[in-house]
Amino acid sequence: MAGVPEVRLVPHTHWDREWYEPFQRFRLRLVDLLDEVLDRAEADERFRFTLDGQMAAVDDYLEVRPENRDRVAALVAAGRLAVGPWQILLDEFLVSGENIVRNLEIGWARAEDLGGAMRVGYLPDEFGHCAQMPQILAAAGFEHACLWRGVPSGVEGHAFRWTAPDGSSVRTEYLAHGYGNAAYVLSDPGFFAERMTALGHRERGRFGDDPVLAMYGTDHSAPVGSLVKLVADLDPAQVDVRIATLGDYVAAVAASEPTSVVIGELRSHAAANILPGVLSIRPQLKQVMAEAERLVERYAEPFAALWSAEWPARFLDLAWWRLVDASGHDSVTGCGVDDTATQVFARISEAAHLGQAVRDRVVGRLARSVSRDAFLAVNPSPERRRDLVTVEVEVPDDWPSVAVEMPDGTLLPAQVESRTDPALHEETATGEDLALFLPRVHGRELFGQEITGWRCDPEARVLEFGVARHGGEAPFDVEAVRAAIVGRTGSWTIRITQATRAVVTGLVDVPPLGWTSARVVRADAPTEGSLSNGLLTVEVREDGTLRLTSADGTVLDGVGAIVDGGDRGDLYNYAPPWRNTLVTEPDLVVVEPGLSGPLRSTVSITRTYSWPEAVDWDEDSRTTARVTGTVRMDVELRAGEPFARLDLTIDNRSRDHRVRCHVPLARPATTSHAEGQFAVVERGRTAEGGFSEHPTPTFPAHGFVDAGGAGVLLTQACEYELLDDALAVTVLRTSGQLSRNVHPYREEPAGPQIPTPLAQQIGVTTVRFAVQPHAGDWQDAALLAHAERYRHPVHPALGEGDPDTALATATGLSVEGAVLTSLRRREGALELRVVAQSPDPATTVVRGPFTAARRVDLLGRPGEEVPVADGALTLSLRPWEIATLRVA
Repeated sequence: MAGVPEVRLVPHTHWDREWYEPFQRFRLRLVDLLDEVLDRAEADERFRFTLDGQMAAVDDYLEVRPENRDRVAALVAAGRLAVGPWQILLDEFLVSGENIVRNLEIGWARAEDLGGAMRVGYLPDEFGHCAQMPQILAAAGFEHACLWRGVPSGVEGHAFRWTAPDGSSVRTEYLAHGYGNAAYVLSDPGFFAERMTALGHRERGRFGDDPVLAMYGTDHSAPVGSLVKLVADLDPAQVDVRIATLGDYVAAVAASEPTSVVIGELRSHAAANILPGVLSIRPQLKQVMAEAERLVERYAEPFAALWSAEWPARFLDLAWWRLVDASGHDSVTGCGVDDTATQVFARISEAAHLGQAVRDRVVGRLARSVSRDAFLAVNPSPERRRDLVTVEVEVPDDWPSVAVEMPDGTLLPAQVESRTDPALHEETATGEDLALFLPRVHGRELFGQEITGWRCDPEARVLEFGVARHGGEAPFDVEAVRAAIVGRTGSWTIRITQATRAVVTGLVDVPPLGWTSARVVRADAPTEGSLSNGLLTVEVREDGTLRLTSADGTVLDGVGAIVDGGDRGDLYNYAPPWRNTLVTEPDLVVVEPGLSGPLRSTVSITRTYSWPEAVDWDEDSRTTARVTGTVRMDVELRAGEPFARLDLTIDNRSRDHRVRCHVPLARPATTSHAEGQFAVVERGRTAEGGFSEHPTPTFPAHGFVDAGGAGVLLTQACEYELLDDALAVTVLRTSGQLSRNVHPYREEPAGPQIPTPLAQQIGVTTVRFAVQPHAGDWQDAALLAHAERYRHPVHPALGEGDPDTALATATGLSVEGAVLTSLRRREGALELRVVAQSPDPATTVVRGPFTAARRVDLLGRPGEEVPVADGALTLSLRPWEIATLRVA
């Protein structure tokens, strides 16, 4: 280390696509910046620039400056402009694992198309890193990563070996002082030489014999125009500085094997803020993201891959572009201004609409092969499902009960939950005006149904139409009606009656990733039901909470307790007021019994609270003024499910507070297990601190969280904390400031101090989850399987085909011994991704319509062939291994 310090200066920008300004306002600045960068790079071949590891910045620029594509491509190909490999710098905990893979896939392809992607998994500003990221990178061919936040205190030097749960790893360059450790060196060019020399000497202890990495850039910044000349004018006897891209630097130090090894997720506060409050702010963004991901990943793509004659590639690409765009670390997190959050919500909603459209087209075409007096059920899971579906079908009033007839003649239980009134519509008109009603008839359609018959009764002065979902075979001619009402006088009644329809919930048996048709038929008298299904008993306590008792005797007492407290933090970090007021007891509890059937029973519990209106900033306490807050908890218990479904509807009128729902533990626990991003992560009850941020022990979960015999199945990414006696799930957190300059839990601002009134969440917020009491651990309780059932319901549709069509069923593709995370068509084959989400090795068997198979990496590059026999292949997977297959 003796001698002149060697420094690699990496000019770059960190481009937050949308944040404290919305996307289009930031893009105007992006275009100016890249215009300048291109001019400088072309003027001097010594200039280098690293464009933040995300192709979104390039795409956003070229959409405005398409004429500059060749200029960009030439600089990329020459190695002077580093782009990719990501499409966007994401938040790793608020999206699915598949979203992360598609982000890398899209960004890599775009960068390669422009001349070549940077071979570094650059993750400079993510608010912590998920456990499986090293495997994702390694499985895509990466050997290196580079990041800042979340690294624990024990790491020595400027790099570490980052290892995923499956054992795969990447060498990781550690930006210990952030992605702008040299951002200040040119704030005054007159001090450039002095500052570069000082930086080189100061950092030599950490870098050893390797060159010092100096990241020259920060948020939305461009390098000074005199950069190249200033570097050239430096005295090499004082400091050896060379301008490089990040890829150049990593390649130069690649042979230097780090001594530190870190396994799993990076969520330490020791050396940088990880801003955990973003997990719970603006919950509607997390909810719509999860819904859209499931629609695209588990319904649209698999259904189209297996059951559509054509592959709707462009529609699915559009959906994924929107999901990936919205996954940005300042987007789905909700930590931007209100305008940004509004735009992100709309973008994710578009992805959901695209997923719905593809799903419904595939299902609609299948429904045309199903009799119109039957219904279709399509299974999104790769294993056979016996599950409930709810359909509205025509059921005669005199049927004592109903059942579901399957294609093999088996009758499965069903229950009628409600019936429609046969009297659909009635109005009066003079005889002379009867004809004015006829424009409401469109062909055979009237009031959204089809006309089955009509009559004109001159004596009773009644014109009556019968309607049903299908009009039948008898012809209908509106001109015949017109002729019958000509010349009528006096006061007439126009009446529309409809065939009696009923909402029926019934069991169906559906093959893996397949479909079945079924029919609602008459059955004997119904069986009485209760809030007990043999697997779980639900009791409502006087305070409106629940007592859940499982078949093995595990009891969770007090499920659903609501705890409201003040929050004087901001969008990034929770912080309680100095004098906090917790509200735990409701003023009023109203219990409304609902359904009580053999298959589905419900009860609704509405609790009314007096919550402090806001935070009193002068007193650093909650106000004495109170407002009414209500929490409605709809509880549902289904046959065959060992968990209770809870839907919370929160009507909020309070500002700057946090509402948590407590799920009591059945037994003491010191650790929790949370599913997300291809892994189940074990966490303790504390978080490592050491930097400027209070290490709040709140953590993310995506599919489920489990501790002490209390399993919580989730429909969206959320924040939780393991307390002494409960899991506390944050269901609402509100704040009126993007960041606060003075924050009791954080020393430095996380952004500008800008009001965010919409983040106060005034109005109604909904949160859905399920609770399962159990003995043993999360594996013993089969929480992965139950989360699959809860999160991915069987999808029903009414038949549209010939009434003489027989009931039928068809099998798609099955997976045993692993979790299926993706199924699509790619390059003329079926591509599927499976994960061994277990700490034990797994033998995975895949069965389906294929005769050949090959493993591919996460970017689709071919690997070894996999033997196929009788339509089945077998894989031996490491614990937590992600495997991608092409089958044909």
